[in-house]
Amino acid sequence: MAMARIAGVDIPAEKQVWVSLTYIYGIGRTTARKICKDAKVVETKRMKDLTDEEMVRIRAEVAKYRTEGDLRREVAYNIKRLTDIGCYRGIRHRRGLPVRGQRTKTNARTRKGKRKTIANKKEATR
Repeated sequence: MAMARIAGVDIPAEKQVWVSLTYIYGIGRTTARKICKDAKVVETKRMKDLTDEEMVRIRAEVAKYRTEGDLRREVAYNIKRLTDIGCYRGIRHRRGLPVRGQRTKTNARTRKGKRKTIANKKEATR
């Protein structure tokens, strides 16, 4: 059977329902389990074993949440707003530095990128 599509995302058919739902941007583990509970679907069932009626119920529950494009757009807009007003968090976003108060003397490589070596940084020891 082909992959199921929910909220414009291909969902793996071989995985359990709650795990498959986490492939949708904006749906994590807790939300996926809640969707299964609200849709009255056994969360440990495989996606390929779901009936059409169960798929419809899951799609209806997922539609209640802000996911994929809408959520990405909202997050991008929030970051743009911070940068436009020039607040501290906005400046950190603009410079590509950690936003939530982490140290940057060491670490922060994920945000800062690959190390850029600066020549003559260390003093020569005598």
